[in-house]
Amino acid sequence: MTLLGLSSPAAVTSSAAAGKTTATTREASHTIVAWGVAVTVLGCLIALSLGVGAGRLDDHLLWASRVPRTIAVLLSGAAMALGGLLMQLLVRNRFVEPSTVGTTESAAAGLLIATLWLPSLPVAGKMAFAVLTALLGTALFLRVIRSVPPQSAIIVVPLVGLMLSGVIAAATTFIAYRFDLLQTMTVWLTGDFSGVIRGRFELLWVVAVLLVITYVFADRFTLAGLGKDHATGLGINHRAVMAVGLGIVAVSAAVCVVVVGGLPFLGLVVPNLISMMMGDNLRRSLPVVCLGGAGFVLACDILARILNHPYELPVGIIVGVIGAALFLSLLLRRRALR
Repeated sequence: MTLLGLSSPAAVTSSAAAGKTTATTREASHTIVAWGVAVTVLGCLIALSLGVGAGRLDDHLLWASRVPRTIAVLLSGAAMALGGLLMQLLVRNRFVEPSTVGTTESAAAGLLIATLWLPSLPVAGKMAFAVLTALLGTALFLRVIRSVPPQSAIIVVPLVGLMLSGVIAAATTFIAYRFDLLQTMTVWLTGDFSGVIRGRFELLWVVAVLLVITYVFADRFTLAGLGKDHATGLGINHRAVMAVGLGIVAVSAAVCVVVVGGLPFLGLVVPNLISMMMGDNLRRSLPVVCLGGAGFVLACDILARILNHPYELPVGIIVGVIGAALFLSLLLRRRALR
């Protein structure tokens, strides 16, 4: 204290530093607790997933069906959440994801082309067709939105994406109808894990590689999300980073469509919920988004097995209904806050 009863500058600085240290420690402890709760909840869901089903559980059923199915659910949820997060960051719009910009529909179109032209092609080959058309569909979306005036409302970009998705889906549906593959195409676009067994889900491990690549380049993706001028000024090759990021989005969506089908609204809901809490730093939020996407799809898959037991509902329907309701509530909440 000074003679006038005021704190000295050194004391004020020391107090501020102590307060900052306390806040940092508190934030770190909250983060640890949150991770502990999330991992515990996911572990409980995994245990429940391994035990829920129509058949009597034994070692053969466990390792041939339940374990592969659970792994497929976790990887698919993480993949679609990753795709939505990257798409929103690079396009700089919170209302886009692979199933609303034509990526998922383009992957289904590629799968249809492979089925018509090369019906004996193995699954990996069909996935290559799906990846190629998903890349083309995503590139077409980017080309279209470049013509949208910058001052347009934020909802214009997702509306353009939905219209493009509708056009691609309509053309694909017409071709499938002409060749009597309409029911098959419907299965491709509706997420369903009932057919996942050992030997039929391993392509989803590509998602793990994509997660590692995304985490390695996370800082570059975050800078690219600031816009072309800012990214270029910071020494980032904006065009190359965009190509890599949207390539990851296309591959993750195509792999999911080929192996399990579409999971609508997942890439919208989970990234938006996490971004509200953690911001747009990709390196920080990526693990949480992937964990949230995996847990969300796993919970929906358990519901799909329970609601009409001993039969199953397609998990894509459960994900779509719950995801649409959650996203609508987010929109209404943001409007109320304004």
